[in-house]
Amino acid sequence: MHKLTFTPASYTGWGCLNQLLPEVEKLKVKNILIITDPFLKELGLTDNVEKPLQDNGYSTTIYTDIAPEPPLAIGEKLVDFTRKYHFDLVIGLGGGSALDLAKLAAVLATHDGKVADYLNLTGTKTLENKGLPKILIPTTSGTGSEVTNISVLSLETTKDVVTHDYLLADVSIVDPALTISLPPKVTAATGVDALTHAIEAYVSVNANEVTDALALQAIKLISGSIRTAVHDGQNKQARSDMSYGSYLAGLAFFNAGVAGVHALAYPLGGQFHIAHGDSNAVLLPYVMGYIRQSCEKRMKDILDAMGISSAYLSQEEASYKCVDALKQLVHDVNIPSTLKGFNIPELALEQLTDDATKQTRILARSPMPLKREDIYTIYRAAFDGEVREPHLL
Repeated sequence: MHKLTFTPASYTGWGCLNQLLPEVEKLKVKNILIITDPFLKELGLTDNVEKPLQDNGYSTTIYTDIAPEPPLAIGEKLVDFTRKYHFDLVIGLGGGSALDLAKLAAVLATHDGKVADYLNLTGTKTLENKGLPKILIPTTSGTGSEVTNISVLSLETTKDVVTHDYLLADVSIVDPALTISLPPKVTAATGVDALTHAIEAYVSVNANEVTDALALQAIKLISGSIRTAVHDGQNKQARSDMSYGSYLAGLAFFNAGVAGVHALAYPLGGQFHIAHGDSNAVLLPYVMGYIRQSCEKRMKDILDAMGISSAYLSQEEASYKCVDALKQLVHDVNIPSTLKGFNIPELALEQLTDDATKQTRILARSPMPLKREDIYTIYRAAFDGEVREPHLL
């Protein structure tokens, strides 16, 4: 038996932002907090959300005091602000950081204590109610935050999460038209993030028939469109495929989980403030290469989903070719292929390993158990730019 969880309502497709006002009207609210990325406000994209609401008599406040890979302090400040001004609804507009913070603010607005009290690894409090209603509107194709129950925060050297089904959006609106202005670098990073979600969901020990279908279709859509989306951002079909692929990947990994890539990526973001998508991208081929023997059949399926036929290959041959294809994809979208490319010093590998081993919730989903020595070897492989396997050590 498998438990599957989805957001109560989702809209996908070009122009579906027009469903925002009808959904807000159903909630019978007046005072709305819009949490968004600062550059979206500078570009005027927030007008697409705020103006229809104001024109229909709603009071809106735009909050932009957020940052990529948000530190705990930003989360604490936002929650205090949300409590102080007694909002009725929270709308998150932007990338994963904005959406994660919107979920956090909406839920903790009706709880006491600090955000730190609710962290997965160190918190002592539990969430008791779903808080304020929340509508999540992604402007990137990558994080899947609009359909998950997780809010990620950066700590001193790693990351932690607040996670509970209370963090699920009441409504998610996934409109690819909002991603047209996304810069190539962000398109690449968030796109490989979404691809990683789908791949890790497919090889997860918690995978099932439903998440498999979601993950494989996501891999097909993302791998088939990401290069075009990066190099021709105005391409409507590529943007639509990326948006829908990211949405499906979010549903897949929310229900099946992610594993080793994410566990090792968190310390990169925590210690060196590397964007989460870039952290996943640089590690993806090395983690998949290391665990290859534990999921050869599934990696053969992934290769086929990427549009590369495995018809005349054994499972072992196809799994090797899959690792090569992932490495090539990361290269093609101009993301550095080694930790050196991100200026990570060799001396940092030990501390990165120590912090990654603490991500037990995520590591438990890996098809191959990853011990400390395995994690160090993967970081070393990513530093040197050479895919390694356990039997070659």
